[in-house]
Amino acid sequence: MTTLKEGDKAPGFTGKDQNGKQVSLSDFAGKKVILYFYPKDNTPGCNAEACSFRDNYQSMLSKGFEVIGVSTDDEKSHKKFEKKFSLPFTLIADTDNIIVEAYGVWGEKMMFGRKYMGTIRTTFIIDENGIITRIINKVDTENASQQVVDVLGM
Repeated sequence: MTTLKEGDKAPGFTGKDQNGKQVSLSDFAGKKVILYFYPKDNTPGCNAEACSFRDNYQSMLSKGFEVIGVSTDDEKSHKKFEKKFSLPFTLIADTDNIIVEAYGVWGEKMMFGRKYMGTIRTTFIIDENGIITRIINKVDTENASQQVVDVLGM
């Protein structure tokens, strides 16, 4: 579980997107950002979450938001994920876990009674000044974009 709180400055980061381009949080200065962390490309919950943001992407843009997805998968995996689901937004490859650790979303998980380390699905809403305004810890993958709308009262 993240130690970041609403009102904190969002940790800066730089990583490569699905096209191999360097992307930094500072590239989005002056814009509102939906920064969502997800465990793995091409898995049922992550597919549903990405498609929720895809299906409502134009609506998010019209409300002044950029969408950025981050996982520990590599650029090649992100590119396949983008193509398979026609994702219109940036996916950051955090293969060295720097971003997930900075946001406190790398932690112990359990599946089928087995403990392992992985990305804890979390969404951060960041304002134009780089301040975290909302944190969604219990993400509803199929309705992730609606969750953002609901918590912001839009």
